[in-house]
Amino acid sequence: MPPTFAQLGVSQPICTALERRGITKPFEIQAATITDGLAGRDICGRAPTGSGKTIAFGIPIVTDLGQAKPKQPRALILAPTRELANQIHTELRTFGGSTRIGVVYGGVGYGNQIRDLRRGIDVLVACPGRLEDLIDQGAVGLSQVERVVVDEADRMADMGFMPAVRRLLDQTSSNRQTLLFSATLDGDVAELTRRYQHDPVRREVGEETPDITAAHHVFWKVKRPDRARTVADAIGAAWPTIVFCRTRHGSDRLAKKLIRDGIQAATIHGGRSQNQRTRALADFAGGRIQALVATDVAARGIHVADVASVVHYDLPEDHKAYVHRSGRTARAGRGGLVLSLVQPDQLEELRQIQRQVGLKEPVTDPDFKALRELSPLPARTLVQGGSTGSRTIVEGPRKAHSSGQKTNNGRRGPGNHAKHNNRSKTKNQKKSGQSHSGGQSGNHNRSSHSGSGRKHSKQGSGSRRSRQQSRSS
Repeated sequence: MPPTFAQLGVSQPICTALERRGITKPFEIQAATITDGLAGRDICGRAPTGSGKTIAFGIPIVTDLGQAKPKQPRALILAPTRELANQIHTELRTFGGSTRIGVVYGGVGYGNQIRDLRRGIDVLVACPGRLEDLIDQGAVGLSQVERVVVDEADRMADMGFMPAVRRLLDQTSSNRQTLLFSATLDGDVAELTRRYQHDPVRREVGEETPDITAAHHVFWKVKRPDRARTVADAIGAAWPTIVFCRTRHGSDRLAKKLIRDGIQAATIHGGRSQNQRTRALADFAGGRIQALVATDVAARGIHVADVASVVHYDLPEDHKAYVHRSGRTARAGRGGLVLSLVQPDQLEELRQIQRQVGLKEPVTDPDFKALRELSPLPARTLVQGGSTGSRTIVEGPRKAHSSGQKTNNGRRGPGNHAKHNNRSKTKNQKKSGQSHSGGQSGNHNRSSHSGSGRKHSKQGSGSRRSRQQSRSS
């Protein structure tokens, strides 16, 4: 029987705050690390995204933390993306009590962040680039920081932020407690542990590459002109959906096509303002839109429960990106669906990715009926009143597509888009002269993961380059 939070040494006020949110039993990573964290030990933790790491490091960080002076935080949490930093900030505030918790990241103005730092912040959640900018301006110093968390350290390395992370850690107290969490603990992450942690306890939870093992993985062969319509039909079969594209321009273009096809969609990428990104993420989490179209900048920054499916509209650059993207679904023990659209000339590229992540599912023709059957979530109703500016659609039973397929459980059947329910051909179909008839489904069994999935990070080549990259977060 797992211990309770109280048995782990968590204070009663924090236990009560967690209970108000329905959190009564610790997740595995929380049970494995909280006691050591409260004892002041350094921790090197490996755990999958969505496993409860924020509470695992958050409770030791806020417990019995002294009050900070203006511009001199007592604890620092580093995160690789704006979205993750914002979500850590929000999570900590739910049980932090009187602890003053602030967040700084790029993409927004400096005014409010500087004002909060002047007033005094006990726990500062930060992206490396913006934090270094604020230090350069004299708005904050790190000499009084006695507790540090580096979250998703492997992602920091992948994005070239390690030089900035090292510069920031060098400015904190030499007697600090350092908690490091990552999906992998090799390469640059191992070097960070050797250099900045003192006799850390190592706690590993879950599989070495856990992000994708709980999901069904489906691979469809689709010609380039047919992809947008195929994605629209796939979203209708299993949503909410995160669709990944390689470029900002491609994301914007696809979102517009989806909206014309009757799908409520929004984009999230580095070219959007922070307010736009926050609003799109809130609408997605709140069920006001069906699809979030994103670039890889969001692959590790989106933490939303109950994402039914992930679609790789563009194949990822490598197997690490496939794991990061796919990890947005099938989180915290839930099921999920991952669909990859493969163009005929990409089969060898796909096979290489499959070999590296340990997947053997075949590439088949599109089969929307099979997709609906694999959907981990029941039919949903779109919440009215989205703020994305596009038309809100309310889901309900619709007529079947011209192929003769019927809707299941009130889900929108393939091709039954609100804007043109009974059209059998879209502009893309007219151009290509093809229709989307259901193909044979492949073997979509839940995959076993035999690949190591280790992430071999590429460190930034220099201080200036690293700082420029991290500012984009």
